Amino acid sequence: MIRLYPLILSVSAVLCLDLSYASEKLDGYNRLVHEKSPYLQQHRNNPIWWYPWGNEAFDAARKLNRLVFLSIGYSTCHWCHVMERESFENPELAEYLNMHFVPVKVDREERPDVDKIHMDALHILGQQGGWPLNMFVTPEGKPVTGGTYFPPSPMYGRQSFGELLHSLVLIWKNEREKIYSTANEIAAHLQQKATPTDNGHSELTWEVEEQTVAHFRESYDSRYGGFIQQPQNKFPPSMGLMLLLRHFHRTGNPDSLEMVEKTLQKMFTGGIYDQLGGGLSRYSTDFEWLVPHFEKMLYDNSLFVWALIETFQITKNPLYERAVRDVLTYVERDMTSQDGAIFSAEDADSEGVEGKFYLWSKAEVMEILGHDTGELASEFWDITENGNFEGKNILNCPRTVEDIAKQFQVTTEELQIQLRSAREKLLAVRSQRIRPLLDDKVLTSWNALMISAFARAARVFGDADFEKRAVRAANFIFNNLRDKSGRLLRRWRDGEARYPAYLCDYAQLTVACLDLYETTYDPEWFRKALGFSDEINHLFRNDDGPYYDTGIDGEALLTRNAEGYDGVEPSGNSSTANAFLRLRAYGLAPEYLNNAQRIFRSFAPHLKQAGGSFSALHCALHFSLSEAKEVVISGRRGESETEALLAEVRGGFYPNLVSAFVENGKSHETEKIIPLSTGRAMVNRRATAYVCQNQTCQLPVHSIEELRRLLA
Repeated sequence: MIRLYPLILSVSAVLCLDLSYASEKLDGYNRLVHEKSPYLQQHRNNPIWWYPWGNEAFDAARKLNRLVFLSIGYSTCHWCHVMERESFENPELAEYLNMHFVPVKVDREERPDVDKIHMDALHILGQQGGWPLNMFVTPEGKPVTGGTYFPPSPMYGRQSFGELLHSLVLIWKNEREKIYSTANEIAAHLQQKATPTDNGHSELTWEVEEQTVAHFRESYDSRYGGFIQQPQNKFPPSMGLMLLLRHFHRTGNPDSLEMVEKTLQKMFTGGIYDQLGGGLSRYSTDFEWLVPHFEKMLYDNSLFVWALIETFQITKNPLYERAVRDVLTYVERDMTSQDGAIFSAEDADSEGVEGKFYLWSKAEVMEILGHDTGELASEFWDITENGNFEGKNILNCPRTVEDIAKQFQVTTEELQIQLRSAREKLLAVRSQRIRPLLDDKVLTSWNALMISAFARAARVFGDADFEKRAVRAANFIFNNLRDKSGRLLRRWRDGEARYPAYLCDYAQLTVACLDLYETTYDPEWFRKALGFSDEINHLFRNDDGPYYDTGIDGEALLTRNAEGYDGVEPSGNSSTANAFLRLRAYGLAPEYLNNAQRIFRSFAPHLKQAGGSFSALHCALHFSLSEAKEVVISGRRGESETEALLAEVRGGFYPNLVSAFVENGKSHETEKIIPLSTGRAMVNRRATAYVCQNQTCQLPVHSIEELRRLLA
């Protein structure tokens, strides 16, 4: 325990404390008790007098002449939980913080703009990012110093949290000019790098994609798949895999496809994947994909499904369809509300222990399954007496079904039947355990990613149930995440929608609406995509560079950023470029293409120098460089010729293609809003396909073979 220096206050000093706060400390709660965020709710009964982000906190800091202690995290963050237990629940540390700082808590998933500024500040200070992100900020809102996890006593080469607090109090008291000098310098750096500009960079060519693919090849782990980085963690590289699939499609280079397949298969059979319940964990702490950081995030599972679907389209390997269905079953069962909204995440911890919910002893498995099935299941899922993680077992599949079947002298079909039964029994027992925390807030951009996942799965696999799920989730967003003026909002939870939506929300939902259109061919989804594109240009447009992350009606912060980096999800600019290129391919105004090209030019240096970190933007650039194919099918749904043509367009891997459908014999609402579809009628009363490029069409065709030839 840190021995804090005693703080002696005169009576007058005590009276200067924020006594109005006492009224907010009823029943042991602080101001966070009024917040909806599960993360903020976790901290509502800390002895620290937390403020939520807002003017009230900074007004208090100016009034009391104190630094702001800003702590940013999210509800399923393991090290956030650790620091809370060690420091934020410590009465002595809390008292010291309360007397010398204004403490503020932020959910980074609700306020990515606040998180972005302070993460950039941490990088300027030469530190590696992560969460919890703890920054000290002047009363004027300028970052001074900070870090991620601070231990309760000196360790890992870091000073203790208490020592840091005491040092800052002394500097603030005796050398305040140093703090302001540092803060002003950091603020200047932040403002300088906030928004890239279109400086007339030369047009990008295929060379930049080749450079990025070469980088992937250099860091590729040929044994376990994935890409080796430091420290020794592996994150699901789904956006990078989708870029590699496009490279394979363009060049035929088998190395690109091999990297994708090895990575997807190793993840799906590894411990990073929940072998019983389905779903992908946030990352693996080793190169083998064995020991995950057990939290499950919606965006990871969405993008994993995207990559699996595209790989299936190329290879037709049923493994990838099975993986898609497994992930989507998990999302429907454990991550979806009764109204169709999709929740954000599941925690790594249960009962205060990381991964406890997912771990098994061999004795447990044998008792549940019996000797014969237990031994078979143990061999398949790598369950041993000694375990592979702290004496317990993380289920994974290092051996093939064929290998296990041969060992036990059964057919693969018999083995699969036994494994399905074993999985059901183990899952039923596991469901009785205390579950990890579910972060049940609904975020617009994350829901949009999964809406696209369901819509694409419905389209490729012809699954009407997936289509219904996608439509339900989208309808929830439209019905619940709009303010009275119609402005899209970021977060919904417990009946409350809040925070103006960011560019990533608008752009990803535009992409989702286009995916829904190409799945349902209901023109209303296309109309919604058009409406969002107009709002993007109204709220986020920057004539001199890429689109801003925050709207013109958003809170004025230290900087207004324009991001292209594809971190855990496609950046707002990547999704905007994707959506605008698709809209242009449907025959809409050339301005859509011009806006996308401005995004590419603004991030040209980044695409050239660090392309792997801009993989989604690379995929959009690939679409642009390829000159998209535009397809209109005219026919009658349900008729064999029509469905055969649609199946070819929907089931094949054509990443640079947009499709429309015109139902002959009905009112052509589609033609009113999609220029590409105008005049595309059935020829000779037969289902007809029109294949175009740059709005110039080939002669209409009727057979799958002719269509396939034109698409090749």
